[in-house]
Amino acid sequence: MSQSHKDLDPQTRQGLKRYWRDNQRIIFIMLIIWFVFSFVLSIFFVRELNEFKLGGFPLGFWIAQQGSIFVFIIMVLVYCFMMEYGDKKFHLEEQKKKGDDE
Repeated sequence: MSQSHKDLDPQTRQGLKRYWRDNQRIIFIMLIIWFVFSFVLSIFFVRELNEFKLGGFPLGFWIAQQGSIFVFIIMVLVYCFMMEYGDKKFHLEEQKKKGDDE
């Protein structure tokens, strides 16, 4: 059975707060990257980027059609690895394993 935050000792509560703050920072950075690729480059700077070619296609078009999707997939993978690192950093992986055994 899981404990509520009130039942946890102060050190554990502080660790969970730091873990959540790190998670929020990662999410914020990922959202900024997504916004830049999906909106800024694909909409606002498309004419400037179209002066360059990538695989025979204008770069602005390529980013809008393909690049944003690739960036999104890469961001999902990076987020997974960063959260796995965060779990190890805050020793939450052991709690997951203990919870699975019960």
